[in-house]
Amino acid sequence: MSDPDCKLLDSQLRVLLADETDALASASIFVALLYNAINDINWLGIYVLRGGELVLGPFQGKPACVHISVGSGVCGTAAATLQTQRVADVHEFDGHITCDADSRSEIVVPLVSNGELIGVLDIDSPITDRFSISDQTGIEKLCQSFCELQGARDKFI
Repeated sequence: MSDPDCKLLDSQLRVLLADETDALASASIFVALLYNAINDINWLGIYVLRGGELVLGPFQGKPACVHISVGSGVCGTAAATLQTQRVADVHEFDGHITCDADSRSEIVVPLVSNGELIGVLDIDSPITDRFSISDQTGIEKLCQSFCELQGARDKFI
């Protein structure tokens, strides 16, 4: 994701969420915006941290796994380490959880608001090695913006 693309999406996100006070609606808008802006992906969604596990939140794509343990799979690893997981080939990731057999690569970014993990953003692609370092940087910036905007609201989702 180029820097101009990221800046445009960030600007659009800020406009779309400027007056929105509902956390679920904000998350849904964020997911829809990214899903329609990022090429060559087949799934994009948020898993929300609830009671020590990740629970499926707003998403675009095929039905997905509903519950993921922190520490399990790519999403759980991102949540446990608070570090973005960019996986070129999900079949080579030890413990990968297959929700959609068509997915080949994945990027998962922890969502941290007010210093606290609130969930993860998960993006899958049917193309091996789909996500570049540039994509990672842009997606992380967008997640940071979303979390800053989200932090001004009540509890996430």
